[in-house]
Amino acid sequence: MPGAEGPNLLTPPPRDGLRERKRRETLQRITDTGMCLFLEKGYDATTLDDIAMAAGISRRTFFYYFKSKDDILLSLQSGMGEMITAALRAEAPDKRPLDAVRDAVIRACASIPTDEMIAIDRLMRSSEAVQARKQASYVQHEKALFEALRERWPAADRETGLRLVAMLSMGAIRLSFEALNREGGKRPVAALLQETFDGLKAEI
Repeated sequence: MPGAEGPNLLTPPPRDGLRERKRRETLQRITDTGMCLFLEKGYDATTLDDIAMAAGISRRTFFYYFKSKDDILLSLQSGMGEMITAALRAEAPDKRPLDAVRDAVIRACASIPTDEMIAIDRLMRSSEAVQARKQASYVQHEKALFEALRERWPAADRETGLRLVAMLSMGAIRLSFEALNREGGKRPVAALLQETFDGLKAEI
C-alpha cells in the first residue's frame, strides 16, 4: 500500500515547518539588511523604517521580530553565547573545565572573520544604549556557560569551582575582544584568546 512503509512523497510538508522556515528566512534578512545599513550609513543615521523598507517588510512586521534596531545588534551578541556553549558540549570529556572552555571559545570564534568581529564591536560601541545592554548580556552568557559546564561535570562538590570557571572565562573573553578592538585586528582573535586564557591560568 502506498505510504505504508514511509512518508508519501506527494504529501506537502507540514505547514508549521514551512512557516518556521519562512520565519527564519525573514529574521535573517532583517538582520543582514540592518547590519549592511549600519555599516553603510552609521548606526545612529539608520532608522527602523530604513531597515524595514530595505528588507521588503512593513514596520509592523519588523516589530514581530525585533523590539528595536538595538535588538538586531544584540541578537548577534546572543548568538555568540549560543555558539560558545554548543562548542563546549562538543569538547572532549577528559579536558579540564577551563581548558575545555578556552578551546571551545577559540573554535567558535574561528569561524567569524576578524574584520566582521571588529565591525560589529565598533557598531555596538557607537551606541551607549547598545553597549550597556551588551555588558548586561555577559551575565546571561556566564549563566549559560555555567549550566553547560554543570552538564559535563554534574558533581555537586564542583559547583562553586565551575561557577568560577564561567565567571573568569567570560572575563577573559571580554578582555580579548577589547584587545581586538584596541589593536584594530593586528592579531587574530584566536591568538588573543589563547594569550588571555594563558595569562589567567598562570595566575590561578
